[in-house]
Amino acid sequence: MTTLTLIGKPDCHLCDVAREVVDQVLADLPDDVADHVEVREASIQDDPALYDLWWEKIPVVLIDDRLHGHWRVAPERLSAALTEAADARA
Repeated sequence: MTTLTLIGKPDCHLCDVAREVVDQVLADLPDDVADHVEVREASIQDDPALYDLWWEKIPVVLIDDRLHGHWRVAPERLSAALTEAADARA
């Protein structure tokens, strides 16, 4: 299972856009890849450690707890990273 973590906060326009990109990328991936991606969301408002790490970079996307990107999520890059994670898992 690949874990994608989206770190943001409420009322964050870029976080809303990132969530839409993640949803669209997952919808466009082959089922054998998308079915093995678990999406988690975390808010910097709920976790002081996340706030300290990421407050100036949200939204942040982690794949398997490694930084994939921040501020803007590129659909093609995210799709490639999730496909690569699936290939590594296979």
